[in-house]
Amino acid sequence: MKPARAAWRRLEPVHGMIYFAPEARRRYADLGLSGRAGYFASRSAAFGRASAELVIATFYNFNPDMVRKAVHGVWDATTPQQVLDARNAAASEALRRAGIHELPAFDEVLALTRKAAQAAGEHAQGRPLFAAHAALPWPDEPVLQLWHAQTLLREFRGDGHVACLLTEGVGGLEALILHAVTGDVPVDFLKASRAWPEDEWADTKERLRTRGLLDGDSLSPEGVRLRQHIEDRTDRLALPAYAALGDSGCERLAELASPFGRAVVEAGLLKVG
Repeated sequence: MKPARAAWRRLEPVHGMIYFAPEARRRYADLGLSGRAGYFASRSAAFGRASAELVIATFYNFNPDMVRKAVHGVWDATTPQQVLDARNAAASEALRRAGIHELPAFDEVLALTRKAAQAAGEHAQGRPLFAAHAALPWPDEPVLQLWHAQTLLREFRGDGHVACLLTEGVGGLEALILHAVTGDVPVDFLKASRAWPEDEWADTKERLRTRGLLDGDSLSPEGVRLRQHIEDRTDRLALPAYAALGDSGCERLAELASPFGRAVVEAGLLKVG
């Protein structure tokens, strides 16, 4: 695994847990946001009073009808700042429960991750979700600084990934299906969380077969090539952030990050439901 990709992937649970942690669900519920409304509001709050159409455009692979229903009325119930505050509080509470602040390499991991995140800020053009989050103030608390830094790196990479999909003519549902057939993530979870109707899923799958990207229910050789091309290109687009660390810094971060990911998993912060 390339050093920059390894550094991102191994620390990614520190960011990703916010979408599953019960601490987040409880705090969003206190604001009157339940279910999917909490997810869409919390991730888009950096934009301000984000419309459903803005969420659809930037999140990319969710069923637009589901997004519109989930976002409807969100900003009548609460404000973006209240949601951001709740998200930060939940992240701090959850990561402290996982004990990441007690890990021996915490200070070094924070320094490396923050350096990469700040370097990414010099390359915000064309990366709307990243840019919105990069405009937020840095937290004072070290645990939240690490979470915020990894959040910036996740959105920086994610915006680049969307750009690659667009360039290759791969729509949101098409990208979802091409990911689902790899078996990396259970297809039932992807269907439930993205809420595409079964008939649209089936029709899009057939179109992917017609394009030669699927062979039955598996990736064709051309599908494998395209997915690898997109992943490689996404890696290259993420490099402006990690170039600040150099290969040795990325290797060091990847080496130190594994216990952080394990701590998140062992604390149950990535459990669905």
